[in-house]
Amino acid sequence: MEEQAGQMHTMDDADRTRLVSFEKMLKAVREEYEDIERQMEKLKKSGRTKSATYRQLMGRKMTCQNIISMYKIYDLL
Repeated sequence: MEEQAGQMHTMDDADRTRLVSFEKMLKAVREEYEDIERQMEKLKKSGRTKSATYRQLMGRKMTCQNIISMYKIYDLL
């Protein structure tokens, strides 16, 4: 049982499903962020930081950073 705002709350199937979904999404965002960083590093080493691909990756990286930041703001991380 969990306590929320002074009340006891039993985790039901919907709560468990939601938690599993959250964990899946978090894992996917972290993996994508790491993959993007690897791709950007390869492009950087080959001097392609001004390429369209690098810029697209930068946009995706910022999106992942924003999602992770929101998780932190709401004490989910």
